Amino acid sequence: MSATHESQNKKILNALYYGATLTPLLALHCYGCMRLGARVWDLRRQGHRIDRHMVTDKHTGKRYAAYSMPREG
Repeated sequence: MSATHESQNKKILNALYYGATLTPLLALHCYGCMRLGARVWDLRRQGHRIDRHMVTDKHTGKRYAAYSMPREG
C-alpha cells in the first residue's frame, strides 16, 4: 500500500470514527480519494467495522454507496 493510501485511510477512518457518513463524491472533495470503496476495503481488512448503505439520488436516480461506522452503546 502506498503512502498516499495510508494517509487517505487515516483521514477516512478518523472521519468515520467521529460520525461522518462518507460518499465517493465527499471523499474525493475532502480527501482527494477517487476510490473510497478500496480504502474502506483496506480499513475492513484491518478489522474496522464499517457499514455500507446504498443511496439513490433523488434528482438523477443514480445509486451510490454511503459508508459509516456503527455507533457503540
